[in-house]
Amino acid sequence: MGEINREQIEEAIRLIIEAVGEDPNREGLLDTPKRVANMYEEIFSGINQDPKELFELVFSENYEELVLVKDIPFYSICEHHLIPFFGKAHIAYLPRNGKVTGLSRLARAIETVAKRPQLQERITSTVADAINEKLDPHGVMVVIEAEHMCMTMRGVKKPGSKTITTAVRGSFETDQCARSEILTLIKS
Repeated sequence: MGEINREQIEEAIRLIIEAVGEDPNREGLLDTPKRVANMYEEIFSGINQDPKELFELVFSENYEELVLVKDIPFYSICEHHLIPFFGKAHIAYLPRNGKVTGLSRLARAIETVAKRPQLQERITSTVADAINEKLDPHGVMVVIEAEHMCMTMRGVKKPGSKTITTAVRGSFETDQCARSEILTLIKS
């Protein structure tokens, strides 16, 4: 997949404006195609990025206890309707052999994966798999809670409803106590 084609986006947006019965030459809409192309370049900037690359840099630290970064805000675009969904992500991992990563890299992994046409389930599993593969921790758990505008502003129209997805890898798959501890910490 190549770079974003701004001219093609601008033309497509002009066509959409016409297709909904508006005048793309009206003052308020005149620069809309350019604004949308700029926005798409930003919100889809994760398309050609691999979140695993964020975990190339690791640190050796004599630490093998739970690491949890919670309430990481994210915004993404539903690939089914091309409208936003947004929420919070929570990432927990249990380092193995003192292999830890920078905390900001966990947040960047969510952001990188979210910045492409996406499904919440895929963000959850992709981030968990990247951490699991690159850090080889005892366990990983990613929990995402999000509101989907495709459910709140159209279709069933249920504003405020949240979708929660989880991805669990390694020892957290079988250790119910650890899973409960993580979920309790997330809620607190």
